[in-house]
Amino acid sequence: MFRRRRFADVISRQLDLFEQEHAELIRECDEAERAYDRAERDEAEERYGDYLDLVETGTELLADQRDHFASTLAEGVDEDYEGEFNRAVLKRLPRFALEIENR
Repeated sequence: MFRRRRFADVISRQLDLFEQEHAELIRECDEAERAYDRAERDEAEERYGDYLDLVETGTELLADQRDHFASTLAEGVDEDYEGEFNRAVLKRLPRFALEIENR
């Protein structure tokens, strides 16, 4: 039986807001990834590091947004929300999902 996601609407709106407020960061991630893909062998490690720094910033921003909202929820419910948020990030913004559970 399919279970309706309890926080789907609020998480969708939160991710919409993140994408609007941090559009420049997302654009910079895209550019940094392309720069890494085009980099010569001797530059690739540095370009990848630049990309990872941007991804880490985005991940931290999302984790902060998640944690702030989770702090308003009852114990136990907050864990459900966090799991659902992390899965939504994986689906919608996968580059920021790799380390979000560790934040």
